[in-house]
Amino acid sequence: MPNLKEHRLVKFFYNLPGASSAYHFLWAWTGAALYRHPSSEVVTIGVTGTKGKTTTLELINAILEAAGKKTALLSSLRIKIGDRSAKNRTGNSMPGRAYIQDFLHKAARIKCDYALVEVTSQGVAAHRHRFVKWHMGVITNIHPEHIESHGSYEKYRAAKLSFLQYVLKRGGEVFLNRDDGEYNFFFNELAAPPNVPVNYSKEDEFLKDCLPRIEAARRTLNGKGTAAETFILSDFNIEHIAVAAAIGRRLGIDDATIEKAILNFKGVPGRMEFIRANGWTAVVDYAHTPESLEAAYRAVKPKPTKDHPHPRLIALLGSAGGGRDKWKRPAMGAVAARWCDEIILTDEDPYDEDPEEIVNEVEKGIRDEDPGKMAHTLRIMDRAEAVHKAFDLAREGDVIIGTGKGSEEWIHVANGRKVPWSERSAFEDAMRIKMAGH
Repeated sequence: MPNLKEHRLVKFFYNLPGASSAYHFLWAWTGAALYRHPSSEVVTIGVTGTKGKTTTLELINAILEAAGKKTALLSSLRIKIGDRSAKNRTGNSMPGRAYIQDFLHKAARIKCDYALVEVTSQGVAAHRHRFVKWHMGVITNIHPEHIESHGSYEKYRAAKLSFLQYVLKRGGEVFLNRDDGEYNFFFNELAAPPNVPVNYSKEDEFLKDCLPRIEAARRTLNGKGTAAETFILSDFNIEHIAVAAAIGRRLGIDDATIEKAILNFKGVPGRMEFIRANGWTAVVDYAHTPESLEAAYRAVKPKPTKDHPHPRLIALLGSAGGGRDKWKRPAMGAVAARWCDEIILTDEDPYDEDPEEIVNEVEKGIRDEDPGKMAHTLRIMDRAEAVHKAFDLAREGDVIIGTGKGSEEWIHVANGRKVPWSERSAFEDAMRIKMAGH
């Protein structure tokens, strides 16, 4: 069957000024009409931001489920409707062509109480947030990303603002992160009477009260796979907890239920996912911006102990191709130079770009930041080989962290090809070999 998008006439009309926007707007309107505006039957909460969207959604979901609520969830990680859950294999965190209205329709049909949706800037630019009655809209944080696709950081930020403005327009509430550097911008743009954004922060009194109890309880949990093993209470995860708790409390869920849900939360696959065995520790994370990379490194940087006085942080680092935010490649290299003791540069998702050139740009950031760190930097383009080399280098007490892939199932290479990949499986295989040799 011929690809309609490749037809010359279709290409001509699609490339007319405003045609792409009109096309996506029409899909949004059609979907809402076709499914009879299902968001009027289920409380719909949208979470946007540069990083932390998926973890925040999962925390909100955990709190709601702990309160006995039936939920639906649409994120880059998975699609859940009631008791049924599957990985998101649409290739899009916020799918188009009426997908969101279909998702909300299915949630309403089985009488879900809440629908939780990951909202991306590119989805907003394609009008996928429209014709949804948002009960709440959340922004986790904002840093430069998707600059090429939006044209500038200001336009990227404007897309996030547009979603929050739309939430208010539809009668919903907006939640702003008081700890984020762009808080004042969003507050000034959104705080026009009668709209008053709900502020949340890591410094909220509720967190100051409950986190010490949660930390004390977690210290008693030593079993493999427990929340204490898999979800660390780092600064950025406390930000995620802060907004989830704020939403739970706003929805009338009691503090004891919220606290219990946080205590039992085991984290999200591919997001600061710990793999531990004997004295070995490895971490799989999705960090793919300079800010998220620095937060991840800060969280897992090993501290000296009596048994391991000189522990090292060993990083596998790459960057995506396909023209995606080329500016951040040297910036990520610079972050690695500041935080990591050993760096292995490797392939991530080159798409149609030259993988070696991508790594060259990351390497430039390392060299410019700390020329001496080049003596501790290797280049191994085969990612599986790079993982095994990281474990070859590791000593007990060291921490190995791989970023950029998270729970993704493919490495995207030239000509649309996809190579099967599981970062966690690769780490586990390498760890077994390492342990067998000791």
